[in-house]
Amino acid sequence: MRTHALLLPAITLLYAACGDVPPPVVAPVTSAKPTSSASLTAPPPALAPQEDASLVPRQVYFGNPDRTRVRISPDGKTLAFLASEGGVMNVFVAPADDPSKAHAITHEATRNLRTYQWAMDGVHVLYEQDKGGDENWRIHAVDVKTAEDRELVAIDGVRADIQGVSYKRVGEVVIGVNERDKKYQDLFLVDLKTGKRTLLQQNDGFEGFVVDDDYKVRFALKPRPDGGTDVMEPVTPPPGGVRDHLAKWLPFTSIPMEDHLTTQLVDFDKSGGTLYMTDSRGRNTAALITVDLKTKKSTVVVEDAQADIESLLLHPTLKTIQAAEAQYDRTRWHIVDKAIQPDFDYLRTVAEGDLAVASRSQDDKWWIVAYGTEGATRYYRYDHAKKNASFLFVSHEALAKTPISKMRPVFVKSRDGMDLPSYVTLPPGTDPDGDGIPTAPLPTVLFVHGGPWARDSFGLNANVQWLASRGYAVLQVNYRGSTGFGKAFVNAANKEWAGKMHDDLLDVVAWAKAQKISDPTKVAIMGGSYGGYATLVGLTFTPDAFACGVDIVGPSNLITLLNTIPPYWAAALEDFTKRIGDHRTEDGRKFLMSRSPLTKVDAITKPLLIGQGANDPRVKQSESDQIVQAMQRKSIPVTYVLFPDEGHGFARAENKLAFNAITEIFLAQCLGGRYQAIGGDFKGSSVTVPAGKDRIYALDASLK
Repeated sequence: MRTHALLLPAITLLYAACGDVPPPVVAPVTSAKPTSSASLTAPPPALAPQEDASLVPRQVYFGNPDRTRVRISPDGKTLAFLASEGGVMNVFVAPADDPSKAHAITHEATRNLRTYQWAMDGVHVLYEQDKGGDENWRIHAVDVKTAEDRELVAIDGVRADIQGVSYKRVGEVVIGVNERDKKYQDLFLVDLKTGKRTLLQQNDGFEGFVVDDDYKVRFALKPRPDGGTDVMEPVTPPPGGVRDHLAKWLPFTSIPMEDHLTTQLVDFDKSGGTLYMTDSRGRNTAALITVDLKTKKSTVVVEDAQADIESLLLHPTLKTIQAAEAQYDRTRWHIVDKAIQPDFDYLRTVAEGDLAVASRSQDDKWWIVAYGTEGATRYYRYDHAKKNASFLFVSHEALAKTPISKMRPVFVKSRDGMDLPSYVTLPPGTDPDGDGIPTAPLPTVLFVHGGPWARDSFGLNANVQWLASRGYAVLQVNYRGSTGFGKAFVNAANKEWAGKMHDDLLDVVAWAKAQKISDPTKVAIMGGSYGGYATLVGLTFTPDAFACGVDIVGPSNLITLLNTIPPYWAAALEDFTKRIGDHRTEDGRKFLMSRSPLTKVDAITKPLLIGQGANDPRVKQSESDQIVQAMQRKSIPVTYVLFPDEGHGFARAENKLAFNAITEIFLAQCLGGRYQAIGGDFKGSSVTVPAGKDRIYALDASLK
């Protein structure tokens, strides 16, 4: 069973909302003229390309991993994982006891696969792919023996999502498709062998549905005008009757807006009579609860005082709760079923890092376990009966041989007294006594996570390791609005874009300066999506706070942002307007404009680099175009990098390498860190630079 709640995935990945005003007409971007500001008129520093043998090549950080997302087949006989074929990530399979015999069963030639899963028949692997980052996912089923690839749903301009994979219905899957109405996904039963689709549930205005292991629609999630959700259950048809899609729904429970991001319907027990939920209603952090569906009595199973319960470990077929996971600074496992306590006790001795159970066979004999650290992830195959783990491989072989910078969790008080769980990463060799303070203050990059309803976590972050290797201290802040720390922390961000959310970032930077971690004159701000917006806010609302900024797919105008989200996020509109601002009212538009960097372009005095994907469905290209044009009208220089084959962020390894080669030189010019020449890092990339290529050393020549 997979719970489908459109809102939470939308918000977690978001950076927009919806309306009926078309996006602005955007004129072509032209090269900028120099401004009168001394910090911007000066030519780029004469940085001669220097081959520094001590620098780790960018390819180590941003090339494709060797193997990742390892999953074992339902029968335990076959491993699957993502690996590179011809420079593109594809699904490989191998005998479970001999990964060296792996071979590709998918053959994508241009765009990496990022997710896949086993179908419960053990014969097929399911994966999704889009075109150029447009996020209109097409669903495929590939036979692991014959490599026959069947497109289950592949319709231009239509988004499909896998909604149910069950051990009880091994020949079918449930897929949501918005072909009939772009705002809502109808549910279909799809036969894996024939591809035949049968309507399971038409969607007439719901956020989504909850389907059990028998593929029965058990609940529908109805958005409320106040931003909350009503959970509805279908009226049971009379004996022998069949419930059609127009059948009535009755209220089951309600989730207030303030609990919306921290309360989820997760799964059912084997009988289907008990619902598993994570629930913050009546408490701050989300607890794991069970609900008797006959009596509606709820029972708290596990709660964590500091962090939300975010995932469950269930027995593959018995469906009993065995453990629950929360994250504060590191992963915390709460054991529920004492029978698996010896397994966790043993597995914690196998390797360093945060333990994750990535996959299990249906008979529970074989587990795939992963150990996450700041460097390469280590994968093991665990014999549950014999309590023995066998090493499989690491995710990144070159990275495993590379010096890794340690992430240090810190907890900084905001100016209004909130604890901000954050991480500090220092360059190798700068903290010989291990106290978390470098021998001298360092140039620093404040790397802001997206979402904003997401979080920074302990573990491998390629950007962080790369920046540290170039000589920068890196700050990561879980500012208010970040998820995983309880509903009070999430809701403290409501209507605080460019307000208290930005204050949190400034407070951690001030702390780092006071701790002698950061050079006060050399702090850059960088991030993607909301992190890109935070970068634009930093350079417009607080122009003296940062030496420069790198904005990746960040919105510049909150009104146009809210007017141009994908139609299938329409159900999330009320929640968005409560958390960001209401673009449908005059007062709301005034407020949103007051929080939009586009209105404060005149304040920009520090160098700015912008990266954008042309096919981004969440933060449209127009968001970057309009601020670039506004800067050009004011003769304020900006460098604008555009990728015609990318969407919300950069998925192709070639494009990640290209953008970060540019970023590396840009930061070196601003902060004085080390850098490598661009060299061959534009090979295979679609990189274009519509504006400001003369502002980055050697960029113009590298594009020719």
